[in-house]
Amino acid sequence: MANIVQGTDFNFNEEVLNSETPVLVDFWAPWCAPCRIIAPVVEEIANEYEGRLKVVKVNTDENYGVASKYGIMSIPTLGIFKAGQMVDSIIGAVPKQVLIQRIQPHIQSIN
Repeated sequence: MANIVQGTDFNFNEEVLNSETPVLVDFWAPWCAPCRIIAPVVEEIANEYEGRLKVVKVNTDENYGVASKYGIMSIPTLGIFKAGQMVDSIIGAVPKQVLIQRIQPHIQSIN
């Protein structure tokens, strides 16, 4: 998980809202089976989109403030943040291709 940042109530502004690149935030909890199912997909995306997309995981059990602020009621919720705003969210363990299709419009391609 070298390309994944652990997000907290304390570093969320710095790591997500102030990020110069788009950010995929994985709101999860250790007891959540669908969260464990999608974790490898999130890790693959972090590696494949390194430099174009930042990936941050936020444990909602330990960081209730951030989860509450963004109205996270179901996990996993994957939020896409750009320029300090959540521009899209995906609830549940979705296939990798679905996640890529939702992320793609928010990242700049490197030519």
